[in-house]
Amino acid sequence: MKRMLILAAALVVAAVAAFVFFTPGQSEGPQGAATETTEGAEASPEGAEERVVVYAYDSFASEWGPGPEISRRFEEEYGISVELKSIGDAGQVLQKAVLEKEDPEADILFGIDNNLITRAKKEGVLQPYSSPLLEKVPKDLIFDTEHFVTPYDYGYFSIIYDSKKIENPPKSLEELTEPRFKDKLILMDPRTSSPGLGFLMWTIHEFGEDFEEYWMQVQDSTLTITEGWDSGYGLFTSGEAPLVLSYTTSPAYHVEYEDTRRYRAALFDKGHYMQIEGVGIVKDAPHPEAAKKFIDFVLTEEFQEVIPLTNWMYPVLPEIELPESYEFAPQPEERFYFKAETIDANRDEWIDTWSKAVTR
Repeated sequence: MKRMLILAAALVVAAVAAFVFFTPGQSEGPQGAATETTEGAEASPEGAEERVVVYAYDSFASEWGPGPEISRRFEEEYGISVELKSIGDAGQVLQKAVLEKEDPEADILFGIDNNLITRAKKEGVLQPYSSPLLEKVPKDLIFDTEHFVTPYDYGYFSIIYDSKKIENPPKSLEELTEPRFKDKLILMDPRTSSPGLGFLMWTIHEFGEDFEEYWMQVQDSTLTITEGWDSGYGLFTSGEAPLVLSYTTSPAYHVEYEDTRRYRAALFDKGHYMQIEGVGIVKDAPHPEAAKKFIDFVLTEEFQEVIPLTNWMYPVLPEIELPESYEFAPQPEERFYFKAETIDANRDEWIDTWSKAVTR
């Protein structure tokens, strides 16, 4: 791609520092082997005879993510210690489970979303479990009816804009291609980024077979395509461009922790692509009974109320009261996503087509 930038390390570090506490949903790590750290285990209660090993993506397991607080609450409730391990991005969580499936170490996998579920099933790394609390979840959020995963949060991809630089934000994907947005948009690579893949799915859902032409047109508006959300959003908040791919919840973070309404979500008339994140039990998990208790815990208020201000996604339980800052996290009237089977059958072809379009 003519604008694919090689970002200097100093710029990325400076940009990331500005928003290190905000990483909605799945976080993307660097390509290659996953780095593994363990957090939350030091709070194990005395005399605990059981434990549960949890693999999660980096932002979930980080000190500012929901993992440590959720682990503490679960330990207090059940007397079962939690060994929380950070395994890169969601794809790396799945890949590590695949590598270990002959002798699994993990009990629980976080981040298996509506785009990853068929791959997880094909690899045979999960076992089904239907929690008795699942009836509390709206049916349209249960994207796996075989219950290999249980939904725990959801969100919508969106174009976030800097209201100090953009007075008239785009109202559709088509408007993003207008000359007034030349070199003003930051996107992510669908091969390495969950939001990047979500945006690609969004364009395919809207334009069908013509999505390649759309990507050729939107190149004039695109300043750069980054490997992951972290670096892309960091460039946005550092002022490199006034438009960036993120989530509708992004403005709520800035209101909550920076007391600014500068960054806003552009709502599109035709709707927004949806991401639903799921958590599942590993097949032949070392601690299966503790794992089932953990899944049940995911669907309690004690778990769900932690999600909005740590994972920056919407909790799946409708009764959870959202913080006031979520008044600036609009939910679109139209929402959609592809069935996992459709993505699985077409993913390689779609990404190959996208790659050709952005490198012309």
